[in-house]
Amino acid sequence: MLKQKIIPQKRELLKFFLILIFLLHNYDSQGQIWSLQQCIDTAQIHNKNLQISRNMVAIGEQKQKEAKANLIPKLSMEADYKYFTDLPYQLMPQSAFGGPEGLFKETQFGVPHNINANIKIAMPIYNPQINGAIQSTKIASELSEFQYKKTEEQVFFEISNLYYNAQIFQHQLAFVDSNRANTKKLLDNMQLMFSQQLVTGTDVGKIQLQYDQLMTHHALIASNIEQIMNTLKFSIGIPFNKKIEIESAIIYQESKKYSNALIVDLEIANLQNRMLTNDLNTLKNSRLPSVFLYGSYGQTGFGYDEKPNDFLNFYPNSFAGIQLSYPLFNGTVTKKKINQKKIEIQNSNLQVQIVEEQNNMLIENAVRKRTLTQQTISNCLSQVDIASALYEQSVLQHKEGTATITDILIADSVLREAQQSYLSAVIDYLKADLELKKLTGNISNRN
Repeated sequence: MLKQKIIPQKRELLKFFLILIFLLHNYDSQGQIWSLQQCIDTAQIHNKNLQISRNMVAIGEQKQKEAKANLIPKLSMEADYKYFTDLPYQLMPQSAFGGPEGLFKETQFGVPHNINANIKIAMPIYNPQINGAIQSTKIASELSEFQYKKTEEQVFFEISNLYYNAQIFQHQLAFVDSNRANTKKLLDNMQLMFSQQLVTGTDVGKIQLQYDQLMTHHALIASNIEQIMNTLKFSIGIPFNKKIEIESAIIYQESKKYSNALIVDLEIANLQNRMLTNDLNTLKNSRLPSVFLYGSYGQTGFGYDEKPNDFLNFYPNSFAGIQLSYPLFNGTVTKKKINQKKIEIQNSNLQVQIVEEQNNMLIENAVRKRTLTQQTISNCLSQVDIASALYEQSVLQHKEGTATITDILIADSVLREAQQSYLSAVIDYLKADLELKKLTGNISNRN
């Protein structure tokens, strides 16, 4: 009896899981709806260009630590063993042994076995080259961070453009579907009227041609949407086989004024100028002396393997000292390098001015373009309403016999042109607004 109660419960549980799996699969097959901000947030994690840029920032940090590590004392150990098959010769004056002056006698010194083991330490007390390298790597690390910021802005700009284009094509597809539905109704009416011999076959053919063109346009737009979505997935960094959908509603803010924030290109130009200035100072300081503290401790071993005096004895060997290195003359090479660096700094200063002036000019152009396209959107929207009313009126007049099929086709052409103009104006506005965000340093601002 208990077994009979359990079996139906298992079946109900199995049925529940099957339904749940089906719903999850159906939900995944339809694709999730991603907002623009969700695409950008996902790209920050999965976009490979951003990953490479983050790695470059990490490399810059390690290079800075590497440069600072040159100030830490360096320890090294050296050991060598020599076996002299022929002992080195020395010339000894015979006068040292009571012989005549000016005569020498060759003789061999030492033992065949020689062992040396030393531990050496060296530490820079003052070295302008090391100090200059530390400053250079610090500036380079800052530069890599701004390069990452620039890459981030470029990725955001690209994703936003793709997202807007996909939205526009979706609206175009909706317009085409609406026009296709209207044309299909008109075609059905024309075929009915043709069967009643109220219109000619030519009139039906014109409407049929119009309907076929809309079908072709529909297929072309659908293909463009698929291509844009694949490019969007690539920019985000997600697999192509992942099905996603975007929001259909196009949201844009009218006449929003952006405050000037961090201009990445200008900061990069300033950092490059600082880098050149630091290089110039390092070249000038290379004329200063370098001071090192160094020392050594070791053991020297001498061995003899012939009896009766075979032995192997070790003797300590240690010292400490300060080394001073001062460049006196290097053929005016440093002077020539300094002159070259000064010219490079002049060019860098000009480049900073170019970036600043060009950015101000582009901001002004983007503001004007956005204002113009905003007005164009309002005008085009009114034109769409008028063209829609004219199309419906032409269809009604055709039913009443006061309008020809040519009038309907003209009205349909005017309606599609007005719709396309409206979409083009929206594209221009969104791109101008996006460009303005980028130029004012607000493209990554989520507010």
